[in-house]
Amino acid sequence: MDFLIDAFQPAFMQRALVGGVIAVVATSLVGTWIVLRGLAFLGDALAHGVIPGIAIAILWGFSPVIGAFLSALIMSGLVTLVSNRTPVRDDTAIGLLFVGMLALGVLIVSKSGSFATDVTSILFGDALGITREDIRRQFIYTLILLVCTVLFYRPFMVLTFNRDKAQTLGMRPRFTQAVLLALLSLSIVASFEAIGTLLVFGLLVAPPATASLLVRRVPGIMVVSILVGVLAVFLGLVVSFHYGTAGGATMAGFSVLQFFIVLMGKELIQTLRKLKSASV
Repeated sequence: MDFLIDAFQPAFMQRALVGGVIAVVATSLVGTWIVLRGLAFLGDALAHGVIPGIAIAILWGFSPVIGAFLSALIMSGLVTLVSNRTPVRDDTAIGLLFVGMLALGVLIVSKSGSFATDVTSILFGDALGITREDIRRQFIYTLILLVCTVLFYRPFMVLTFNRDKAQTLGMRPRFTQAVLLALLSLSIVASFEAIGTLLVFGLLVAPPATASLLVRRVPGIMVVSILVGVLAVFLGLVVSFHYGTAGGATMAGFSVLQFFIVLMGKELIQTLRKLKSASV
């Protein structure tokens, strides 16, 4: 027990835990819809699409959060534009913008005098360097996400399982899609300071995917996703503290590991049931 408790004696570890938990809530609320709709590639692309905005913010000296959010909105708008106005498939448009935005971000950061430090901070975050101000911002963004998730729950639900019905019911699926992309952008902004843009995708997809193996109803997936994510954050920080590993990467790694543990557990249970049925 001391092994677990000692890790959170320092104040910076307590802040890292709070920041990580808030990041899990933010990514689980949006990540559930991303997983159910099969938009994981878009989530990954947007997580990298914020890099140019953060890089410009670093060079020009304003808040990286503002730069990240504006950059994510621009990319989500470009994806929608290319998909709707050209014969190019969605995945192709996302792939093109993914590479383009990532390259642009690295080029901008390369103009900085501290290139290696800035790139590392942007891509991998600084989970152990989260401040009280960072936590306050995260909390506000996550509260906005929660309110919007409640308000748009029905449109998101219909759009997820039947886009044609959403159109028939007058729910404006394109507008709903735009709202979802905006919330996805906000969830990335609410999380990147804790685990970085490269690893935010782990929390955005892995906990909801794990939860979808255990429960079927959307509210249940969100709740279980949050619980699974919180466990990954807790274990990741404990390992990071005692063994000196990167905090964000360890948390993301545990979130992915949980998925495969649950998957193998389900497969094992199904195999045992089949063997039991065959022996009866």
